[in-house]
Amino acid sequence: MKVVVTGGAGFIGSHACEHFASAGNEVVGLDDLSRARLLSKKSADTASYNWNFLSGMAGVRMNKTDVTSPAGLARTIRDADLVIHTAAQTAVTTSLVDPRTDFRVNLLGTFNVLEAARKAGTNPTIVFTSTNKVYGGNVNQIPVAEKASRYVFEDEMLNGIDESFSIDRCEHTPYGCSKTAADLYVQDYAHTYGLRTAVFRMSCIYGPRQFGVEDQGWVAWFIIAHLTGKKVTVYGDGKQVRDILYVTDLVRAFDSFASGRVRSGVYNMGGGRENTISILELVGMIEKWSGRDFELAYSDWRPGDQKVYVSDIAKARKELDWKPEVGVEAGVRKVYDWVGANRALLE
Repeated sequence: MKVVVTGGAGFIGSHACEHFASAGNEVVGLDDLSRARLLSKKSADTASYNWNFLSGMAGVRMNKTDVTSPAGLARTIRDADLVIHTAAQTAVTTSLVDPRTDFRVNLLGTFNVLEAARKAGTNPTIVFTSTNKVYGGNVNQIPVAEKASRYVFEDEMLNGIDESFSIDRCEHTPYGCSKTAADLYVQDYAHTYGLRTAVFRMSCIYGPRQFGVEDQGWVAWFIIAHLTGKKVTVYGDGKQVRDILYVTDLVRAFDSFASGRVRSGVYNMGGGRENTISILELVGMIEKWSGRDFELAYSDWRPGDQKVYVSDIAKARKELDWKPEVGVEAGVRKVYDWVGANRALLE
């Protein structure tokens, strides 16, 4: 089949391209490289890294296209069987400074993808990468308890946030608003126009080829900063907890939906209760491997921060016959080794 991946040169998009091409599909990766250019002072190198990696792969064709350009999308999607929409403005802090660009890329870009798919002759399946930020400040209304190195839900029987949790009447930040609106559009195009769509409300995804920075990609960022001698600021006290999911497990979930029989669905997507880690616990893990201490500074909590977020992944387990395969320590070690092997690129 023909698979189109928007944001194909990005972290998640590049792994989606690799996965579906390796299975023998025709893959077109769309990217305008705008996000990649923001990730490092060595922007020319980081912007081209995943692009060049994929360009040399059998079955992959890279195409420089902006998702805010309807005509460019329509030409590529008109004969697609599957569209994986990962292109986005991904940082909360950037959305606070420049909400217009955040709106244009995240909401208008998603609308353009949906319209191109609606008008395509192939009735393609749409996979959309949403975020746990759709739940906004409501998450912080769940009582938490403070432990030595992490916060936990007070209700020890709570497996995490499920898809019925409210997205309404709370703080979201502009990023949360743009992704929530896009999330709803994807759902509605299934109901109104009959498109086959899946929304994956992602927790923290991590893995190799993630050029993490302070405001996005925190697992990779802490490793990159430590191994390249950068000072790290912890916002809050470092006990905030997330469930983390290795990127290849995420892409398997995309594939499970694409190849399955579920017509449409919304899935909270993360490592689940078995794959949680706090910032302080990640710091300790990295220090153990490197044999030296972090240089840490502390600052105030940031807007939209959640003390605990854990995905309840029961729905994805049931409907997609899927579960995470890569555990926290094994996955973080893979990223640590990748950063070590590519330190010159990341300094």
